[in-house]
Amino acid sequence: MDLTIRIDPPTAGSQRVALGGRLDTHSYAELDQQLAPLLASTVPSLVLDLAGLEYISSAGIRSIFRARKALAARGGKVLVVNPQPQIQKVFDVVKAVPLNEIFTSVAEADAYLDAMQRKVLSGDDEDSEFN
Repeated sequence: MDLTIRIDPPTAGSQRVALGGRLDTHSYAELDQQLAPLLASTVPSLVLDLAGLEYISSAGIRSIFRARKALAARGGKVLVVNPQPQIQKVFDVVKAVPLNEIFTSVAEADAYLDAMQRKVLSGDDEDSEFN
């Protein structure tokens, strides 16, 4: 199965990207290419919905790490939602995505982003509670 990528319109300071199939040495370049404009934009948060992702290789992990690094450089975050158990296991083993940036649902990630934005608006922009 090939990689499927669906990029939803940005909402409330985040951009959702749903991945399905296999993210491996044959498909990571396609993901990198489609993420490039998003990473160059001003969207502060990228939400990767992995509900349909069945397999990830080191090349796929590298793509996610690159996205995290690009957004972190400007104070943004990449959040991972809905990882399948086998994908979660890979993240656990390689520690590619911090546990506080992996969520079991989009609603949980949205609640996290809401809380982060409320802290900034209230003048307390230190997100130590979220790290």
